[in-house]
Amino acid sequence: MIRYLAIKNLAVIESAAIEFERSFNVLTGETGAGKSMLVEAVGLLLGGRASSDLVRTGEDTASVEAQLETPDGRDLVVRREITAQGRSRAFVDGQLVNAAALRTLVSDLVELHGQHEHQALLDPATHLPMLDAWAHLGDQTTAVAAAWSVVSEAEQALARAELDAGERASRLELVEFHLTELRKAAVREGEDEALERTRDVLRHAGRLQTLCSEAYGLLYEQEHAALGTLAQVWKRVGELSSIDATFAPHVAAREAVKAQLDDLALTLRDYADGLDASPGRLQEVEDRLALLERLKRKHGPTLDDVRARAAALERELDAFTGGAQHKDAARAALEQARAAFVAMARTLSRARHGAAKALGTAVEAGLAELGMARARFDVRLVTSESPQGWHSGGIDTAEFFLAANPGEDLRPLARIASGGELSRIMLAFKTLSAGEHPVRTLIFDEVDAGIGGRAASVVGDKLRSLGQRTQVLCITHLPQIAALASTHYCIDKTVKGPRTVTSVTRLDDGAREHEIARMMAGESALSSDVLSAARTLLQAKARVTAEAKAKGESARGAKAKVRR
Repeated sequence: MIRYLAIKNLAVIESAAIEFERSFNVLTGETGAGKSMLVEAVGLLLGGRASSDLVRTGEDTASVEAQLETPDGRDLVVRREITAQGRSRAFVDGQLVNAAALRTLVSDLVELHGQHEHQALLDPATHLPMLDAWAHLGDQTTAVAAAWSVVSEAEQALARAELDAGERASRLELVEFHLTELRKAAVREGEDEALERTRDVLRHAGRLQTLCSEAYGLLYEQEHAALGTLAQVWKRVGELSSIDATFAPHVAAREAVKAQLDDLALTLRDYADGLDASPGRLQEVEDRLALLERLKRKHGPTLDDVRARAAALERELDAFTGGAQHKDAARAALEQARAAFVAMARTLSRARHGAAKALGTAVEAGLAELGMARARFDVRLVTSESPQGWHSGGIDTAEFFLAANPGEDLRPLARIASGGELSRIMLAFKTLSAGEHPVRTLIFDEVDAGIGGRAASVVGDKLRSLGQRTQVLCITHLPQIAALASTHYCIDKTVKGPRTVTSVTRLDDGAREHEIARMMAGESALSSDVLSAARTLLQAKARVTAEAKAKGESARGAKAKVRR
């Protein structure tokens, strides 16, 4: 749950700080006021892409910070910073983390559903992943995808083995060309890093020799060298020890200290003598590094990639020279990979078929709560036994079908659903598992797209009900939805001097009435009648809230009597 959100220098937002409630929160405002930037801010905390365009003009850095509540009741502070140069840093409780780690952590606590998401329902390719996510089949889909990768590699190996003579000759020539270059280079693991260190040493060879010579002289050779002077020190410490045993441990350590200094002196002398400061050696290292860089650009980007490429080419060359024997082995490997893939994919398919019916029933129930009481929703799976129908997701394809009204046939959702129906289907999907995560925040950016009238009221009531179980943040332009929220924030854009400034304000009852009236008729058309209509909407919301509270208390009382 998001307890607190602070934004600084993000596009039109100079500074904003918002404390959200564990309830149904709405954010409203004129078009262009900056509502989308709040969604962008949360997206950054979810590991979204950072860009210098997000930094307010004239500022060096933009930042987004949030205080989150975790399932165990602990507070977590996450922060994302973006520089005007486009670099970004992420922090969790003050510790630097990468964007991927931030995404993994925050995505368990916050779900962001943007304006484009219900449009994704129009693409049947998204339907199978949605079914898998709802049915919690992630582990199985990951395993099937890995098995499919093995199949793909085996298919490529067989294809190489089955190339005709002309293609084989052409490919063999290319493989041998690259292998000759790589074999000649004889790249060693970590060689580039070792050579870069050597280059740094050689570039400073003169200074290193001077320092070694001076240090050696100070220790050993000069008239008042440290080792000679130290002998006088030990003589005096020995006399001290004979009088006071406190100095005895220091006398005992004398030989060890002397041995360390002798070793240092020898190291300084040998290092200086062994340092090759010739221009030729430096050029040799530079040339080798240049070769490695060319190979990394060609086969990399890393030296490990270059080594892996060499190994892969060696295997491919071996495949070309293996003839019929290798072709048979490649064909057998493909059959084995396909068998393993199909076994896992069939297990996944059985789980999907069981989940598809349950999902259809659950979505229909959700749509009934959203004013589509007699709508029918079906998840249709097609399972292929032919390799032509297999893919990284398994052996199934899925598509959602809808009959929005009684008497209609079920038809593909992508061909018949209106904007309002898509919005409600998406909302039904996103709220199916909300009860499983009572501290998770659900953020809806204009979930009301394409709806109005009574449909807007039922969507708002659904969001209000959902807000009783988990935190809901909704950006909306519909007064019917805004009136049902527990907490209302207004996003306002003003011009101060030469700059545009966006502010976020929590509205009291009077200000809220004015804002809802503005949403109904526009700022220029406000009248006593419009304000009265806004007041009526808010009063209706108050009655609904009171009735829901009374109903909840009655249900809890009944449960208590049963327990007694």
